[in-house]
Amino acid sequence: GSVEGDALTEDKACGENQASLVGEVFEGSGVAAEERSREVTSGTAAIEVCGLVKDYGKGRGVFDVSFAVQPGEVFGFLGSNGAGKTVTMRNLMGFIRPDAGTARIGGRDCFIERARIQQSLGYLPGEIACMDEMTGAAFLEFMARMKKLRDRTRMNQLVEYFELDPARRIRKMSKGTKQKVGLVCAFMTSPDIVLLDEPTSGLDPLMQSRFIDLVLEEKRRGATILLSSHLFDEVERTCDRVAFIRAGRLAAVERMNDVRKSRKRVFAVTFADETTRDRYAQAHPDARKQGAASVEAAVAGNPDAFVKDLAAYDIVDLAAREQTLEELFMHLYGTTNQVEKGGSHE
Repeated sequence: GSVEGDALTEDKACGENQASLVGEVFEGSGVAAEERSREVTSGTAAIEVCGLVKDYGKGRGVFDVSFAVQPGEVFGFLGSNGAGKTVTMRNLMGFIRPDAGTARIGGRDCFIERARIQQSLGYLPGEIACMDEMTGAAFLEFMARMKKLRDRTRMNQLVEYFELDPARRIRKMSKGTKQKVGLVCAFMTSPDIVLLDEPTSGLDPLMQSRFIDLVLEEKRRGATILLSSHLFDEVERTCDRVAFIRAGRLAAVERMNDVRKSRKRVFAVTFADETTRDRYAQAHPDARKQGAASVEAAVAGNPDAFVKDLAAYDIVDLAAREQTLEELFMHLYGTTNQVEKGGSHE
């Protein structure tokens, strides 16, 4: 079947549990990174999360999260800060043990076989922690040796691609420059599976665009990528499917094309005076009053009829934007994706 069809089947069934092998210690494997990165078992989901629970109390954590990512798929994990994205990522990396459920990569249990999985995986954490006294070049070389990377060509290409100055000490780098170091580390072995937690955090618009181009290039190469973000545009431009998570629970898994079609544009209309605004609002109950003489109206599809209708009113300003993530949640699922004030789910 198609990737989407297989993925939807995996999401529902979560697959059958496979027997786990004993994980190898990191230093003990002499297999090169290039060879290890080809270990995804044929016919299985590349990444599989089934009934995952990690409860930190007071509603914090993730609860009964299930999804599957097929080989060669770019899968978005979308939710507000604190929704549970990082907790899920840390389970997939084997950093924490789930209270219930399973997380598997290439058919292997992420906690039991974390050392083996981590050797062949590309990973960018949400908060990058590097050795501050090292230069960027020294740190990248250190990581390349850890990953047993023989050929540094790809690493050097990525350094140039992101215009990274690796000579500076890490402690003197900006957030965006450290993010570039992390991205080089994640992709330099050309891994078949990559986990990216808020990958464009701190990057300027030019580098964000380059990152998106890189993801699309890696997708063409056949890489499987799980990308978590709270930015809809980042996910929209790169992903085949997207999972929406709110308050630690999966709200839905959708094809990106379906979400794109259903997303509305929000128009901010400023009228000549409050009386005109009120007349428009009375005729259009879905429009929300804003300020003294403005409304916001959400429009799906072609805005032609909406704009022509405005011609009957005295308008002084008109601006358009895409729906925010919270508005999209309200539109799709009838609820907003608000984080509890008691603490973070991350």
